[in-house]
Amino acid sequence: MKQYVFDGSWTGLLTAVFECFERRERNVRLVHTDHYQPQMFDESFIVFSEDQKASRVDRGLQKCLKQVMYRKLFCTFLSGLPECYNLLLHLMIRIFSGEEHLMDNYGDEAVLYVTQTAKSVEREKHRMKAFVRFEKTDDGMFFALVEPDFNVLPLIVDFFRNRYADQNWLIYDTKRKYGLYYDQRSVAEVTIGAVSATPHSIATIAYDTDEEQYKTLWREYFRSTNIPARRNMKLHLQHVPRRYWKYLVEKKPE
Repeated sequence: MKQYVFDGSWTGLLTAVFECFERRERNVRLVHTDHYQPQMFDESFIVFSEDQKASRVDRGLQKCLKQVMYRKLFCTFLSGLPECYNLLLHLMIRIFSGEEHLMDNYGDEAVLYVTQTAKSVEREKHRMKAFVRFEKTDDGMFFALVEPDFNVLPLIVDFFRNRYADQNWLIYDTKRKYGLYYDQRSVAEVTIGAVSATPHSIATIAYDTDEEQYKTLWREYFRSTNIPARRNMKLHLQHVPRRYWKYLVEKKPE
């Protein structure tokens, strides 16, 4: 089996679909370059991401699928799970090959996988909307660290751009080592070496002089609204899992 090796981008995945049809190859396996292991008897083909080829495939998908089904494919890709890339490649090939009502057939293992994975990614997206905590730096920018299970920054960017349209902000994913910066005009993808190494690197950031007072006020608000007699930690952890606590101001010790 020939291995198609790509860079892990959405453009690269769509380019791989294009290459399968152009080269008339179906018996292939798509792997991320980070997971690629050369096999003695298998051929390999490096897929170079090309916007023009990817755009043709993208337009074709949106023409063949309902918007909700297209979003499921994209969300599954954002999961970053190693097995999802090859599954998506072959599912897209089947879509373009004319299998009728394919995405409505939940008895199909690939369709079921996409549906379940997309649901998990969407759930993580909603949690990120609730758990992002901005801190103001001395230059007036609002900065937040996150570490979601999946790559959900592309799904939440419109929410924060609309909600904080009059502020400069940066949301940085420490797990994937990139962030989205908004300057009140447009959003740009950025990488910051100083922050990507560890969350503790934020100690080097210069914060606004009033930031600590706002943090204290936020903690006091949560303490004042807490009712000890009604404390239900099991339910609380269902809504606010511990893995998010290290970035929540109200959970950090003073």
